[in-house]
Amino acid sequence: MKHSISRRDFLRTGLVATAGAAIASPLITQRAHGANDTIGIGILGMGWRGGDLAKSIQRHEKTQIVAVADPDKNNAAKAAQFEGAKAYADLRELLDDPRVDVVFVSTCNHWHCLASILAMQAGKDVYVEKPLSHTQWEGRQVVNAARKYNRVCQLGTQQRSDLGLQNAAKTFLHEEKQLGRILYVQANRLGVREPIGKRDTPLPIPEEVDYNLWLGPAADQPLYRDKFHYDWHWNFNTGNGEMGNWGTHILDDIRNVCYRDSVMLPKRILVAGGRAAWNDAGNTPNVHFAFFDTGSFPTILALSNMTASPTDKKDWSVPGARSFSGPGSGYVVACEGGYYLGQRGSGKAIDLDGKEIAKFPGADHMHMHVGNFFEAVRNRTPQSLNAEIEQGHASSGWCNLANIGFQVGRPYSRAEAESIAPDLEQWSAILGDMEKHLAAFGVSVEGPEMRMSPILHHNEQSERFVGNYADAANAFLKRQYREPFVVPEIILD
Repeated sequence: MKHSISRRDFLRTGLVATAGAAIASPLITQRAHGANDTIGIGILGMGWRGGDLAKSIQRHEKTQIVAVADPDKNNAAKAAQFEGAKAYADLRELLDDPRVDVVFVSTCNHWHCLASILAMQAGKDVYVEKPLSHTQWEGRQVVNAARKYNRVCQLGTQQRSDLGLQNAAKTFLHEEKQLGRILYVQANRLGVREPIGKRDTPLPIPEEVDYNLWLGPAADQPLYRDKFHYDWHWNFNTGNGEMGNWGTHILDDIRNVCYRDSVMLPKRILVAGGRAAWNDAGNTPNVHFAFFDTGSFPTILALSNMTASPTDKKDWSVPGARSFSGPGSGYVVACEGGYYLGQRGSGKAIDLDGKEIAKFPGADHMHMHVGNFFEAVRNRTPQSLNAEIEQGHASSGWCNLANIGFQVGRPYSRAEAESIAPDLEQWSAILGDMEKHLAAFGVSVEGPEMRMSPILHHNEQSERFVGNYADAANAFLKRQYREPFVVPEIILD
Protein backbone atom coordinates (compact mmCIF):
# COMPACT_ATOMS: atom_id res chain seq x y z
CA MET A 1 0.00 0.00 0.00
CA LYS A 2 1.32 3.47 -0.88
CA HIS A 3 1.27 6.16 1.74
CA SER A 4 1.41 9.86 1.01
CA ILE A 5 3.34 12.08 3.40
CA SER A 6 3.05 15.80 3.77
CA ARG A 7 6.09 18.04 3.97
CA ARG A 8 5.21 18.83 7.57
CA ASP A 9 5.16 15.12 8.41
CA PHE A 10 8.45 14.65 6.61
CA LEU A 11 10.12 17.34 8.65
CA ARG A 12 8.55 16.33 11.94
CA THR A 13 9.37 12.64 11.67
CA GLY A 14 12.82 13.14 10.21
CA LEU A 15 12.20 10.53 7.51
CA VAL A 16 15.29 10.02 5.38
CA ALA A 17 16.27 8.00 2.36
CA THR A 18 18.16 4.78 2.78
CA ALA A 19 21.83 4.75 1.85
CA GLY A 20 22.30 5.09 -1.91
CA ALA A 21 18.87 6.60 -2.55
CA ALA A 22 18.25 10.25 -3.22
CA ILE A 23 16.01 12.33 -1.00
CA ALA A 24 13.07 13.97 -2.67
CA SER A 25 13.50 17.54 -3.82
CA PRO A 26 12.05 20.28 -1.63
CA LEU A 27 8.30 20.67 -1.91
CA ILE A 28 8.50 24.43 -2.01
CA THR A 29 10.72 26.85 -3.88
CA GLN A 30 12.00 29.97 -2.20
CA ARG A 31 11.16 33.22 -3.88
CA ALA A 32 13.86 35.48 -5.26
CA HIS A 33 14.61 38.65 -3.32
CA GLY A 34 14.84 42.01 -4.99
CA ALA A 35 16.94 44.85 -3.62
CA ASN A 36 13.89 46.32 -1.91
CA ASP A 37 12.43 43.10 -0.54
CA THR A 38 12.67 42.32 3.15
CA ILE A 39 14.31 39.00 3.96
CA GLY A 40 12.50 37.03 6.64
CA ILE A 41 14.90 35.35 9.04
CA GLY A 42 14.59 32.44 11.42
CA ILE A 43 17.23 31.85 14.09
CA LEU A 44 17.74 28.24 15.14
CA GLY A 45 19.27 28.31 18.60
CA MET A 46 18.86 31.48 20.63
CA GLY A 47 21.59 31.08 23.22
CA TRP A 48 24.67 33.29 23.49
CA ARG A 49 25.75 32.92 19.86
CA GLY A 50 22.23 33.26 18.52
CA GLY A 51 21.92 36.55 20.36
CA ASP A 52 25.13 37.83 18.82
CA LEU A 53 23.94 36.87 15.36
CA ALA A 54 20.65 38.65 15.97
CA LYS A 55 22.53 41.88 16.72
CA SER A 56 24.49 41.54 13.49
CA ILE A 57 21.34 40.80 11.48
CA GLN A 58 19.56 43.85 12.83
CA ARG A 59 22.32 46.13 11.58
CA HIS A 60 21.33 45.29 8.00
CA GLU A 61 18.43 46.98 6.25
CA LYS A 62 15.56 45.08 4.66
CA THR A 63 15.89 42.16 7.06
CA GLN A 64 13.44 41.04 9.73
CA ILE A 65 13.76 38.33 12.36
CA VAL A 66 10.37 36.64 12.10
CA ALA A 67 10.92 33.41 14.05
CA VAL A 68 13.13 31.80 16.69
CA ALA A 69 13.43 28.12 17.54
CA ASP A 70 15.04 26.73 20.68
CA PRO A 71 14.23 23.67 22.82
CA ASP A 72 14.94 25.81 25.89
CA LYS A 73 11.75 27.76 26.61
CA ASN A 74 13.71 30.63 28.13
CA ASN A 75 15.76 31.03 24.97
CA ALA A 76 12.77 30.63 22.67
CA ALA A 77 10.99 33.36 24.62
CA LYS A 78 13.62 35.82 23.40
CA ALA A 79 11.57 35.98 20.21
CA ALA A 80 9.49 38.59 22.04
CA GLN A 81 12.26 41.16 21.53
CA PHE A 82 11.70 41.04 17.77
CA GLU A 83 8.42 42.60 16.69
CA GLY A 84 6.04 40.02 15.28
CA ALA A 85 8.48 37.12 15.70
CA LYS A 86 7.11 33.70 16.64
CA ALA A 87 8.75 31.30 19.09
CA TYR A 88 9.12 27.58 18.40
CA ALA A 89 10.56 24.75 20.44
CA ASP A 90 11.07 22.48 17.41
CA LEU A 91 13.17 23.95 14.62
CA ARG A 92 11.40 21.67 12.14
CA GLU A 93 8.17 23.55 12.80
CA LEU A 94 9.90 26.87 12.17
CA LEU A 95 10.83 25.60 8.72
CA ASP A 96 7.12 25.42 7.90
CA ASP A 97 6.71 29.15 8.59
CA PRO A 98 6.16 30.78 5.17
CA ARG A 99 7.58 34.07 6.43
CA VAL A 100 11.04 32.51 6.89
CA ASP A 101 13.27 32.90 3.83
CA VAL A 102 16.66 32.14 5.41
CA VAL A 103 17.83 30.55 8.64
CA PHE A 104 20.81 31.18 10.85
CA VAL A 105 21.90 27.93 12.51
CA SER A 106 23.41 28.58 15.93
CA THR A 107 22.38 25.35 17.61
CA CYS A 108 24.76 23.04 19.46
CA ASN A 109 27.35 21.54 17.10
CA HIS A 110 25.69 18.14 16.87
CA TRP A 111 22.61 19.76 15.28
CA HIS A 112 24.43 21.93 12.70
CA CYS A 113 24.30 19.55 9.74
CA LEU A 114 20.82 18.11 10.18
CA ALA A 115 19.34 21.57 10.77
CA SER A 116 21.09 22.95 7.68
CA ILE A 117 19.98 20.09 5.45
CA LEU A 118 16.35 20.22 6.62
CA ALA A 119 16.34 23.97 6.04
CA MET A 120 17.66 23.64 2.49
CA GLN A 121 15.17 20.87 1.76
CA ALA A 122 12.51 23.31 2.91
CA GLY A 123 13.72 25.89 0.39
CA LYS A 124 15.61 28.10 2.83
CA ASP A 125 19.09 29.58 2.45
CA VAL A 126 21.43 28.88 5.36
CA TYR A 127 24.05 30.64 7.42
CA VAL A 128 25.50 27.99 9.72
CA GLU A 129 27.88 28.55 12.60
CA LYS A 130 31.24 26.83 12.79
CA PRO A 131 32.26 24.11 12.93
CA LEU A 132 30.07 22.98 10.08
CA SER A 133 30.02 19.37 11.14
CA HIS A 134 30.17 17.10 14.12
CA THR A 135 31.63 14.37 11.87
CA GLN A 136 33.22 14.61 8.43
CA TRP A 137 30.65 12.52 6.56
CA GLU A 138 27.73 14.71 7.57
CA GLY A 139 29.55 17.87 6.49
CA ARG A 140 29.77 16.48 2.96
CA GLN A 141 26.00 15.92 3.00
CA VAL A 142 25.48 19.64 3.71
CA VAL A 143 27.65 20.55 0.72
CA ASN A 144 25.69 18.11 -1.44
CA ALA A 145 22.40 19.56 -0.18
CA ALA A 146 23.46 23.08 -1.16
CA ARG A 147 24.24 21.81 -4.66
CA LYS A 148 21.17 19.60 -5.04
CA TYR A 149 18.68 22.20 -3.84
CA ASN A 150 20.46 25.28 -5.26
CA ARG A 151 20.75 26.98 -1.92
CA VAL A 152 23.02 29.74 -0.67
CA CYS A 153 24.94 28.31 2.30
CA GLN A 154 27.64 30.18 4.22
CA LEU A 155 29.77 29.05 7.18
CA GLY A 156 30.26 31.45 10.07
CA THR A 157 34.03 31.81 9.67
CA GLN A 158 33.60 35.56 9.65
CA GLN A 159 37.27 36.50 9.31
CA ARG A 160 36.98 35.51 5.63
CA SER A 161 34.94 38.65 5.02
CA ASP A 162 37.75 40.91 6.26
CA LEU A 163 38.85 41.10 2.64
CA GLY A 164 41.26 43.99 3.11
CA LEU A 165 43.30 42.09 5.69
CA GLN A 166 43.04 38.74 3.92
CA ASN A 167 43.99 40.08 0.48
CA ALA A 168 46.82 42.25 1.82
CA ALA A 169 48.32 39.27 3.63
CA LYS A 170 48.03 37.03 0.57
CA THR A 171 49.56 39.68 -1.68
CA PHE A 172 52.42 40.25 0.75
CA LEU A 173 53.14 36.54 1.15
CA HIS A 174 52.45 35.19 -2.34
CA GLU A 175 52.54 37.88 -5.02
CA GLU A 176 55.18 40.21 -3.62
CA LYS A 177 56.88 37.41 -1.67
CA GLN A 178 58.53 39.96 0.59
CA LEU A 179 59.39 37.28 3.13
CA GLY A 180 60.49 34.68 0.61
CA ARG A 181 59.42 31.07 0.45
CA ILE A 182 57.07 29.71 3.14
CA LEU A 183 58.79 27.03 5.23
CA TYR A 184 55.99 26.03 7.61
CA VAL A 185 53.03 27.44 9.50
CA GLN A 186 52.43 27.17 13.23
CA ALA A 187 48.92 27.67 14.58
CA ASN A 188 48.23 28.51 18.22
CA ARG A 189 45.13 28.32 20.35
CA LEU A 190 46.20 29.10 23.88
CA GLY A 191 43.13 30.10 25.86
CA VAL A 192 42.35 29.25 29.46
CA ARG A 193 39.15 27.37 30.21
CA GLU A 194 37.99 25.99 33.51
CA PRO A 195 37.21 22.35 34.31
CA ILE A 196 33.51 21.54 33.90
CA GLY A 197 33.15 19.54 37.12
CA LYS A 198 32.40 15.90 37.72
CA ARG A 199 29.22 14.95 39.53
CA ASP A 200 28.57 11.67 41.33
CA THR A 201 25.03 11.55 39.99
CA PRO A 202 23.68 12.61 36.57
CA LEU A 203 22.90 16.29 36.08
CA PRO A 204 19.13 16.93 36.21
CA ILE A 205 17.87 18.31 32.91
CA PRO A 206 16.45 21.83 33.36
CA GLU A 207 12.65 21.82 33.39
CA GLU A 208 12.52 24.46 30.67
CA VAL A 209 14.42 22.26 28.19
CA ASP A 210 12.78 19.77 25.82
CA TYR A 211 15.61 17.30 26.13
CA ASN A 212 14.52 15.08 23.25
CA LEU A 213 14.68 18.04 20.88
CA TRP A 214 17.92 19.30 22.41
CA LEU A 215 19.58 15.91 21.94
CA GLY A 216 18.36 15.51 18.37
CA PRO A 217 20.95 13.31 16.58
CA ALA A 218 23.12 12.78 19.69
CA ALA A 219 23.09 9.70 21.88
CA ASP A 220 21.01 9.81 25.05
CA GLN A 221 23.75 9.62 27.67
CA PRO A 222 23.76 10.78 31.30
CA LEU A 223 25.51 14.10 31.92
CA TYR A 224 27.97 14.36 34.78
CA ARG A 225 29.15 17.94 34.26
CA ASP A 226 28.01 20.77 36.52
CA LYS A 227 26.29 23.01 33.94
CA PHE A 228 23.87 22.07 31.19
CA HIS A 229 24.52 24.84 28.66
CA TYR A 230 27.75 25.60 26.79
CA ASP A 231 29.86 22.88 28.40
CA TRP A 232 28.39 20.43 25.87
CA HIS A 233 31.38 21.63 23.77
CA TRP A 234 33.71 19.41 25.80
CA ASN A 235 31.99 16.08 25.20
CA PHE A 236 32.35 14.27 21.87
CA ASN A 237 28.68 13.27 21.93
CA THR A 238 27.61 16.87 21.31
CA GLY A 239 30.75 18.94 20.72
CA ASN A 240 34.09 19.06 18.94
CA GLY A 241 36.30 20.32 21.77
CA GLU A 242 38.55 23.33 21.41
CA MET A 243 39.92 21.93 18.17
CA GLY A 244 36.51 22.37 16.53
CA ASN A 245 35.68 25.51 18.49
CA TRP A 246 38.58 27.92 17.91
CA GLY A 247 40.62 25.58 15.75
CA THR A 248 38.15 25.94 12.87
CA HIS A 249 38.67 29.70 12.74
CA ILE A 250 42.46 29.52 12.87
CA LEU A 251 42.87 26.66 10.42
CA ASP A 252 40.38 28.29 8.03
CA ASP A 253 42.51 31.44 8.12
CA ILE A 254 45.59 29.36 7.32
CA ARG A 255 43.86 27.59 4.44
CA ASN A 256 42.75 30.95 3.05
CA VAL A 257 45.84 33.12 3.58
CA CYS A 258 48.69 30.62 3.48
CA TYR A 259 47.40 27.97 1.09
CA ARG A 260 45.03 30.27 -0.83
CA ASP A 261 42.45 27.46 -0.62
CA SER A 262 44.57 25.27 -2.89
CA VAL A 263 44.61 22.55 -0.23
CA MET A 264 41.27 21.22 0.93
CA LEU A 265 42.37 18.51 3.37
CA PRO A 266 45.75 17.23 4.62
CA LYS A 267 47.40 14.08 3.28
CA ARG A 268 48.93 12.89 6.56
CA ILE A 269 48.33 13.79 10.18
CA LEU A 270 49.77 12.95 13.57
CA VAL A 271 48.26 14.27 16.77
CA ALA A 272 49.02 14.01 20.46
CA GLY A 273 47.08 15.23 23.44
CA GLY A 274 44.76 14.46 26.29
CA ARG A 275 42.48 15.83 28.94
CA ALA A 276 45.12 16.37 31.57
CA ALA A 277 45.07 17.28 35.27
CA TRP A 278 41.41 18.36 35.46
CA ASN A 279 39.68 15.06 36.33
CA ASP A 280 36.35 16.45 35.15
CA ALA A 281 33.46 15.08 33.09
CA GLY A 282 34.80 16.25 29.73
CA ASN A 283 36.36 13.87 27.22
CA THR A 284 37.74 16.24 24.57
CA PRO A 285 41.42 17.25 24.83
CA ASN A 286 42.44 20.30 26.82
CA VAL A 287 45.95 19.87 25.40
CA HIS A 288 46.16 19.00 21.70
CA PHE A 289 49.04 19.10 19.23
CA ALA A 290 48.78 18.28 15.56
CA PHE A 291 51.01 17.93 12.53
CA PHE A 292 49.32 18.32 9.14
CA ASP A 293 51.22 17.27 6.02
CA THR A 294 49.67 18.92 2.96
CA GLY A 295 52.23 17.92 0.34
CA SER A 296 53.72 21.42 0.34
CA PHE A 297 54.75 23.24 3.50
CA PRO A 298 53.58 21.66 6.76
CA THR A 299 51.19 23.13 9.31
CA ILE A 300 51.58 22.41 13.02
CA LEU A 301 49.12 23.34 15.73
CA ALA A 302 49.55 23.81 19.46
CA LEU A 303 46.41 24.00 21.60
CA SER A 304 46.04 24.28 25.35
CA ASN A 305 43.15 25.27 27.60
CA MET A 306 45.32 24.94 30.69
CA THR A 307 47.01 27.71 32.61
CA ALA A 308 50.77 28.21 32.49
CA SER A 309 51.09 26.23 35.72
CA PRO A 310 48.95 25.33 38.74
CA THR A 311 49.98 28.63 40.36
CA ASP A 312 50.31 30.85 37.28
CA LYS A 313 46.78 31.38 35.98
CA LYS A 314 47.77 33.18 32.79
CA ASP A 315 47.60 31.61 29.34
CA TRP A 316 50.41 29.23 28.56
CA SER A 317 52.65 30.70 25.85
CA VAL A 318 54.21 28.19 23.48
CA PRO A 319 57.41 29.44 21.81
CA GLY A 320 56.47 29.91 18.17
CA ALA A 321 58.52 30.42 15.06
CA ARG A 322 62.03 30.55 16.52
CA SER A 323 62.18 33.73 18.63
CA PHE A 324 58.51 34.63 18.05
CA SER A 325 55.71 33.23 20.19
CA GLY A 326 52.97 34.35 17.82
CA PRO A 327 49.36 35.21 18.68
CA GLY A 328 47.66 33.18 21.38
CA SER A 329 44.78 32.60 18.95
CA GLY A 330 46.37 32.84 15.54
CA TYR A 331 49.31 31.62 13.51
CA VAL A 332 52.90 32.25 12.48
CA VAL A 333 53.98 31.85 8.86
CA ALA A 334 57.70 31.06 8.96
CA CYS A 335 59.42 32.15 5.77
CA GLU A 336 63.01 32.30 4.54
CA GLY A 337 63.20 36.03 5.22
CA GLY A 338 61.00 36.50 8.28
CA TYR A 339 57.61 35.80 9.75
CA TYR A 340 54.00 36.79 9.21
CA LEU A 341 51.88 36.79 12.39
CA GLY A 342 48.18 36.51 11.64
CA GLN A 343 45.10 36.57 13.83
CA ARG A 344 41.52 37.73 13.72
CA GLY A 345 41.49 41.46 13.09
CA SER A 346 45.18 42.11 12.42
CA GLY A 347 48.42 40.89 10.93
CA LYS A 348 52.05 41.95 10.86
CA ALA A 349 55.32 40.94 9.25
CA ILE A 350 58.64 40.70 11.07
CA ASP A 351 62.08 40.24 9.56
CA LEU A 352 64.75 37.86 10.80
CA ASP A 353 66.18 40.58 13.07
CA GLY A 354 62.84 40.99 14.84
CA LYS A 355 61.96 44.31 13.17
CA GLU A 356 58.33 44.94 12.20
CA ILE A 357 58.28 45.67 8.48
CA ALA A 358 54.55 45.71 7.72
CA LYS A 359 51.26 45.90 9.58
CA PHE A 360 47.79 45.01 8.33
CA PRO A 361 44.74 46.32 10.24
CA GLY A 362 41.41 44.52 10.29
CA ALA A 363 37.84 45.66 9.80
CA ASP A 364 34.30 44.89 11.02
CA HIS A 365 34.39 41.28 9.80
CA MET A 366 31.19 40.11 11.48
CA HIS A 367 29.05 42.83 9.93
CA MET A 368 30.61 42.26 6.53
CA HIS A 369 30.20 38.49 6.72
CA VAL A 370 26.48 38.65 7.42
CA GLY A 371 26.16 41.31 4.74
CA ASN A 372 27.98 39.13 2.23
CA PHE A 373 25.47 36.36 2.95
CA PHE A 374 22.46 38.62 2.45
CA GLU A 375 23.90 39.96 -0.81
CA ALA A 376 24.35 36.42 -2.14
CA VAL A 377 20.78 35.56 -1.09
CA ARG A 378 19.37 38.55 -2.94
CA ASN A 379 21.43 37.95 -6.08
CA ARG A 380 21.20 34.15 -6.00
CA THR A 381 24.99 33.99 -6.32
CA PRO A 382 26.43 31.40 -3.92
CA GLN A 383 29.75 31.73 -5.75
CA SER A 384 30.04 35.25 -4.28
CA LEU A 385 30.08 33.96 -0.70
CA ASN A 386 33.29 34.58 1.18
CA ALA A 387 32.88 31.32 3.13
CA GLU A 388 30.92 29.15 0.73
CA ILE A 389 30.03 25.86 2.34
CA GLU A 390 32.56 23.76 0.39
CA GLN A 391 35.38 25.79 1.94
CA GLY A 392 33.68 25.59 5.33
CA HIS A 393 33.49 21.82 5.02
CA ALA A 394 37.21 21.62 4.27
CA SER A 395 38.28 23.85 7.16
CA SER A 396 36.02 22.01 9.59
CA GLY A 397 37.52 18.81 8.21
CA TRP A 398 41.04 19.59 9.44
CA CYS A 399 39.60 19.76 12.94
CA ASN A 400 37.52 16.60 12.50
CA LEU A 401 40.60 14.68 11.36
CA ALA A 402 42.64 15.98 14.30
CA ASN A 403 39.90 14.85 16.69
CA ILE A 404 39.84 11.44 15.04
CA GLY A 405 43.57 11.20 15.53
CA PHE A 406 43.06 11.74 19.24
CA GLN A 407 40.20 9.25 19.43
CA VAL A 408 42.20 6.44 17.82
CA GLY A 409 45.21 7.29 19.96
CA ARG A 410 47.59 4.94 21.70
CA PRO A 411 50.45 5.48 24.18
CA TYR A 412 52.66 8.46 23.41
CA SER A 413 56.09 7.98 21.83
CA ARG A 414 58.34 11.01 21.33
CA ALA A 415 60.45 9.18 18.75
CA GLU A 416 57.40 8.17 16.73
CA ALA A 417 55.92 11.66 16.96
CA GLU A 418 59.11 13.20 15.59
CA SER A 419 59.28 10.63 12.80
CA ILE A 420 56.57 12.38 10.79
CA ALA A 421 58.86 15.42 10.34
CA PRO A 422 62.37 14.50 11.51
CA ASP A 423 63.97 17.59 9.94
CA LEU A 424 61.49 20.20 11.21
CA GLU A 425 63.04 21.63 14.36
CA GLN A 426 59.91 23.54 15.28
CA TRP A 427 57.81 20.36 15.50
CA SER A 428 60.39 18.82 17.81
CA ALA A 429 60.42 22.02 19.85
CA ILE A 430 56.63 21.95 20.17
CA LEU A 431 56.73 18.37 21.43
CA GLY A 432 59.33 19.38 24.00
CA ASP A 433 57.20 22.33 25.05
CA MET A 434 54.22 20.02 25.52
CA GLU A 435 56.21 17.74 27.79
CA LYS A 436 57.35 20.68 29.94
CA HIS A 437 53.85 22.18 30.04
CA LEU A 438 52.32 18.95 31.31
CA ALA A 439 55.16 18.31 33.76
CA ALA A 440 54.23 21.53 35.56
CA PHE A 441 50.94 19.82 36.45
CA GLY A 442 52.61 16.56 37.41
CA VAL A 443 51.45 14.88 34.20
CA SER A 444 53.74 12.70 32.12
CA VAL A 445 53.23 12.50 28.37
CA GLU A 446 53.75 8.76 28.73
CA GLY A 447 51.02 8.45 31.36
CA PRO A 448 47.39 7.31 30.98
CA GLU A 449 46.01 10.83 30.49
CA MET A 450 47.84 11.32 27.19
CA ARG A 451 47.63 9.56 23.86
CA MET A 452 49.06 9.88 20.38
CA SER A 453 47.77 8.81 16.99
CA PRO A 454 49.75 6.71 14.57
CA ILE A 455 50.68 8.51 11.37
CA LEU A 456 47.34 8.56 9.54
CA HIS A 457 47.13 8.80 5.75
CA HIS A 458 44.13 10.55 4.24
CA ASN A 459 42.73 10.67 0.70
CA GLU A 460 41.45 14.16 -0.14
CA GLN A 461 39.17 12.98 -2.94
CA SER A 462 37.38 10.20 -1.10
CA GLU A 463 37.62 11.99 2.27
CA ARG A 464 38.59 8.70 3.87
CA PHE A 465 41.68 7.36 5.59
CA VAL A 466 43.79 4.87 3.68
CA GLY A 467 46.62 2.49 4.49
CA ASN A 468 47.54 1.27 7.96
CA TYR A 469 45.05 2.13 10.73
CA ALA A 470 42.45 3.27 8.17
CA ASP A 471 39.70 1.02 9.49
CA ALA A 472 39.98 2.38 13.03
CA ALA A 473 40.06 6.01 11.86
CA ASN A 474 37.28 5.68 9.27
CA ALA A 475 34.96 4.40 12.00
CA PHE A 476 34.86 7.97 13.35
CA LEU A 477 33.94 9.64 10.05
CA LYS A 478 30.21 9.10 10.66
CA ARG A 479 28.29 8.77 13.88
CA GLN A 480 25.37 6.55 14.82
CA TYR A 481 22.32 8.85 14.76
CA ARG A 482 19.46 8.71 17.22
CA GLU A 483 16.15 8.05 15.49
CA PRO A 484 14.35 9.89 14.05
CA PHE A 485 17.03 12.62 13.95
CA VAL A 486 19.09 11.01 11.21
CA VAL A 487 21.30 13.04 8.87
CA PRO A 488 20.31 11.87 5.37
CA GLU A 489 22.73 10.88 2.66
CA ILE A 490 22.31 13.41 -0.15
CA ILE A 491 22.94 11.86 -3.56
CA LEU A 492 23.76 14.27 -6.37
CA ASP A 493 22.19 13.59 -9.76
